[in-house]
Amino acid sequence: MKKFAIALSISAALAIWLTFGVPLIPDRIESDAAPRNTSQTEFAATTVFPESFPEVAASPQDPTMPRRRSRTLEDQAGSVGINSQGFPIWKTDPDFKHDAFTFARVRYTSGFRDDDMSRGGRRFRRYYDWSTDWPEADNNFSYRLAELTSFQVNPEPVVVTFDGEEIYDYPFVYLVEPGHMKLTEAEVEGLRKYLLRGGFLLVDDFWGEFEYETLLINLKRVFPDRVPQELPIEHEIFNIVYKLNEKVIVPSVHSYLRGAWTERPDAREAYVKGMFDDQGRLMMVICHNTDLGDGWEREGVDEGYFRKYAEPYAYPLGINIIVYAMTH
Repeated sequence: MKKFAIALSISAALAIWLTFGVPLIPDRIESDAAPRNTSQTEFAATTVFPESFPEVAASPQDPTMPRRRSRTLEDQAGSVGINSQGFPIWKTDPDFKHDAFTFARVRYTSGFRDDDMSRGGRRFRRYYDWSTDWPEADNNFSYRLAELTSFQVNPEPVVVTFDGEEIYDYPFVYLVEPGHMKLTEAEVEGLRKYLLRGGFLLVDDFWGEFEYETLLINLKRVFPDRVPQELPIEHEIFNIVYKLNEKVIVPSVHSYLRGAWTERPDAREAYVKGMFDDQGRLMMVICHNTDLGDGWEREGVDEGYFRKYAEPYAYPLGINIIVYAMTH
């Protein structure tokens, strides 16, 4: 079995602690952007995102929705060009070649619940829920993490599975749309081992009571004696880098563009829950009734969406969670 990268190596961990001796977030990213609206969310730093984004290749998932990018990373991370999918790539410090943070997404098994027919006749298999917003969200978030922090970030995100060996190389993994998740026994065992060995899971982008119940059914198989707990806004997750004063429903950009502020009639409040191990370590964050990933994936589709959701909440909360996971 590959050595489990439970956190960064000693050298990289030391670099993170040294990072906190200087500003983790730059005082300001110089651009021509107008001041952002901070009436609802106070930032711990005065980061300003660029006003316009040069257009690159169209999204392979939805060719009608172009991807856009901000300035290059030449000042922060040494941008060296664009990969075959139209995403920026950059150099990482060779001293941290094996320690750079890599965004890892989980590919899991989907299926249907026995009571699906009683919930609107949705008795069908969904095989690709795990890939929602992929690969744009993963690439965009990696880009912003490198741009806005002094973390060494791998420009090439990866996809892993709970029942594979590769997951133990990544201390943080991201899972989306568990509303039709149906983990195999091997996946259940793999997830339990991964979390108890020090791994961290972020669950995002699922809506309403039915999808939350489905997640709980799977988590009960992993940890029969544990239940998610709502995290108070005073928790470090909401304050470690950016100070967030509220839990925000981030709708999909499609919902936003048609004037909707949520995805389901029974999803009228955002929840951010946590699950802890026996030592009290936060090992999982669950973002329910919100879609951070669409805030990352669709950041360039509409400036209003970017200013209202991606800039003040989706990216800040994501960065907070990463920094927390990598330093605790």
